[in-house]
Amino acid sequence: MQLGPADLRIRRAKRADIDDLLRIEERAFATDRIPRRSFHRFVASPSSTLLVAMREGTLVGYALVLIRAKAAVARLYSIATAPEATRRGVGSALLAEAEKATIARKRTVLRLEVHAKNAAAIKRYRKAGYVMFGRYSDYYADGGDALRFEKRLTGRAIRGSGRSSGTNAG
Repeated sequence: MQLGPADLRIRRAKRADIDDLLRIEERAFATDRIPRRSFHRFVASPSSTLLVAMREGTLVGYALVLIRAKAAVARLYSIATAPEATRRGVGSALLAEAEKATIARKRTVLRLEVHAKNAAAIKRYRKAGYVMFGRYSDYYADGGDALRFEKRLTGRAIRGSGRSSGTNAG
């Protein structure tokens, strides 16, 4: 897979990427981080798509999409960019590839939660065509609210019920 600037390559994550994924996680998020054990599970799980962005041989970002059996809705569980790679098209490229991966898995809607104070991510999602449809109060470990967004990739949006598990999206 490839998208974005010519020097950016996006591919499926491998077990060998886990140390780099953890470094990005630690630098990108103050709380609600994905632990090593979970990254191991996500790399191997048929119900997830973990994509990494590589620039000049260095992992500079990732996107994690979760797929539930028999559900039309997929979830962008987390997306993160290394601080030195922000505002260089990495997040937008990862988001576009996450959408393609969702479509390839025959899902029609991609949903996500984002911290209400993450203005840059909210702007990116809106620019990409995501629409806010809800809010979770006191969702994150720091007490922050999560804004819920979704984008119809094909077909009709299907509203789910219930709160999904923790996230780092945005």
